[in-house]
Amino acid sequence: MKPASRWRTPSTMPLRSVAGLFLIGFAVALNVAWFSREQAGALAAFDNALLDTLVKYSASGRTADHTVVIDIDDVSLSALGQWPWPRYRIGALIERVVDAKPAAVGLDIFFPEPDRSSLDSIRATFKRDFDVDVAISGVPQGLLDNDGYLGDVIGRNGVVGSNYLYFDHFNRTSVDARNGVVFDGRLDLPLQSATGILSNIDAIASQTRMTGFVNNRIGEDGRLRKLPLLIREGKTIHAHLSLVTVMRALGVASATLESDWLGSSIRVADKRIPIDEAGFTTLRFNGDQSRYRSISALDILNDRFRPEDLAGKIVFIGSSAVGLNDIHNTSVDPRFPGLKVQSVTAENILEGVSVRIPSWTSKAMLFECVVVAALMAAMFVAVSGVYVAFVGTTLLVAALLLVGVLPYVIAGIFVSPGPAIVTVCLLFVLFFVTRFVIEKRRALVWRRQLENARQVTIESMASVAETRDPETGAHIKRTQHYVKAVAQRLRETGHHLELLTPEYIDLLFISAPLHDIGKVGVPDHILLKPGKLTPEEMVLMRKHAGYGRDIITSSSKRIDGDNFLVLAGEIAATHHEKWDGTGYPLGLKGEDIPLSGRIMAVADIYDALISRRCYKEPFSHAKATDYMREMRGTTFDPVVLDAFFEIEDAIKAIAETYRDEAEAEHLSGDSTSPMAELPEPLRI
Repeated sequence: MKPASRWRTPSTMPLRSVAGLFLIGFAVALNVAWFSREQAGALAAFDNALLDTLVKYSASGRTADHTVVIDIDDVSLSALGQWPWPRYRIGALIERVVDAKPAAVGLDIFFPEPDRSSLDSIRATFKRDFDVDVAISGVPQGLLDNDGYLGDVIGRNGVVGSNYLYFDHFNRTSVDARNGVVFDGRLDLPLQSATGILSNIDAIASQTRMTGFVNNRIGEDGRLRKLPLLIREGKTIHAHLSLVTVMRALGVASATLESDWLGSSIRVADKRIPIDEAGFTTLRFNGDQSRYRSISALDILNDRFRPEDLAGKIVFIGSSAVGLNDIHNTSVDPRFPGLKVQSVTAENILEGVSVRIPSWTSKAMLFECVVVAALMAAMFVAVSGVYVAFVGTTLLVAALLLVGVLPYVIAGIFVSPGPAIVTVCLLFVLFFVTRFVIEKRRALVWRRQLENARQVTIESMASVAETRDPETGAHIKRTQHYVKAVAQRLRETGHHLELLTPEYIDLLFISAPLHDIGKVGVPDHILLKPGKLTPEEMVLMRKHAGYGRDIITSSSKRIDGDNFLVLAGEIAATHHEKWDGTGYPLGLKGEDIPLSGRIMAVADIYDALISRRCYKEPFSHAKATDYMREMRGTTFDPVVLDAFFEIEDAIKAIAETYRDEAEAEHLSGDSTSPMAELPEPLRI
């Protein structure tokens, strides 16, 4: 009998188990899909990691063609003074940029408070604090008010201003900020709703024709992947600075909110910008920040630039200075300036390369999870081995990755295979553990069946010998337990530990009954002779050891694997060998005799002495043990015999438990039978 080394197939697996596998698969799929929809924990991290990988390794590496940023960087601040600069300097910077004829200018800076360096502000301060009227002469009227001057520059040149939208209850305002753009179409989109707005002071805001907000959206892991293009504030829909600046460059002031089979989008002239239902766009980068052109504000103010570098470009003016902390971690660069995020967004809009995440992504993920759950359940029902299941699972994961990557590479569409892959991995582990438990139980059942089969086989073979020698009675049971008890004692006292494992001792126990199987080959007139055997008859009697070995060896050849009859054959062939080498059939000596044979010799001779035989009466325990002590070092292995005597009480208990009724009176004292006074040669 062999253990089931392979999993069950559909033809052998109960229908209830098959249904259970499918139900488990669907339950896992639904839970994974739900957690994915909620963007929870590890699933969200997996999706984000996959998206980041695609964005990073699909980056074109090209330098952006349509945008340039004018950076009030640390060098500019060091040379011209720390932030905030006087508003007239910002105005001068804008004038220099506009003179180069860009397509549009977006100002990624807003001014919610008055410029206290304005001459009008200084004069008002002296009047308020000292009641002194300061006379200022020789200054053009436009330069007395820095805020008014900057507002005039912004208004005259059509520069797109900026603001910031709040989402808390502390900053509720009723400012009617002018955004200069109009939206139509699907105005019912569930956009974010801001509670307030922080915009430029009126002197600037009143002259600004178009504005956009500068809010970003940082993920829970601190990484910037997407930003809002639209936010609702009151009844007004506001647009991101990058979007408004692109609209300015395209010469349009209106946009349409649309929907198609992939989801929502913003139509601006001939450009279509994909957004999700909340108005967010997912960014796609050309590469790290060096892929987006930048000119220092100091170079602009000092005329150290080429006007053609700005001509026809969309220009964003802002600051990447470290102190302003407008630096973001992205998939392509851990220190990506917020100012250049404006360039990234504008480039995405103009080139139509924004990542598109369809509105039906959650449904697609649910569908994928359910399908792969069904496939996994079917595979674990159908396959015949764990390695096949592992290969199948690996191929399924690879297929899911391919399904997720190809749409992104071809069309910029991202539907994460993450939930489906997580479903596959969870089910593989779950099904594998379930199968392991099932197979473990089946293996235990099989082992019990095997042990029973071995026991039945050995007892059946032993009963053949017992029928030839009916006076042996319970000899088989007693010797079986003697052998086990002696072997356990040897192990307890530290002898032969490498051999006397619990498994070996158990096998020794069930093999012992076959020690005299060879007696079936001894003629009855010798086996059952009540008197002393002649030398010729003794020769024939001693052949039973060889007969036993041959019988068991012949049977064992038909058994594959762990052959339990090998030990039985060893016992049958060697239990009449003697420690001094005078035994039979091979005349083995000392430790050349297998340990199983040495243990069996002690058990067999003791039981033969205390048992009634056709040629002798039973000996008492005391008489038998005295006789055995005389054979220490000649017939018996001294260590084995000592172990036997160390458990003498247990030996007597075994003999009592499995006694023959006719022999019970001889176990407690000396027999008075004349035949018991002197031992006849043992016919064993």
